[in-house]
Amino acid sequence: MVEVDGPSMVPTLEHGDWLLVRYGARVRPGDVVILRHPFQQDLLVVKRAVERREGGWWVLGDNAFAGGDSTVYGVVPRAMVLARVTARLRPRAAAGPGREPVRGVRATLGWAYSAVRPVRSDVSLSRRLRAR
Repeated sequence: MVEVDGPSMVPTLEHGDWLLVRYGARVRPGDVVILRHPFQQDLLVVKRAVERREGGWWVLGDNAFAGGDSTVYGVVPRAMVLARVTARLRPRAAAGPGREPVRGVRATLGWAYSAVRPVRSDVSLSRRLRAR
């Protein structure tokens, strides 16, 4: 599991979301992946693998305004793409200013319905994250 930290994959992922990842899984175009940042290899990032190119993957964030993807650092070598994201879990207590924790039966059922989602290649997804 990996925690999302940053806005590069909004609206698919939000700050504080947890991602279930599969290390060593086969990556296809459109998959959301965990990779080592090409310039800061101790930093893990989440991006969408857009297409396979000579030498690796072209990756983009779903939030075009956040930056920090292949438009900045080019093709990411295959060896730096570590895992494919399979699902996201949105924490019960909403993070961030102006958000209230989930309370009551109706709110709890609504949270449960939306908290766990599979991550499909046709859905946008990304953000800066840190491994836990």
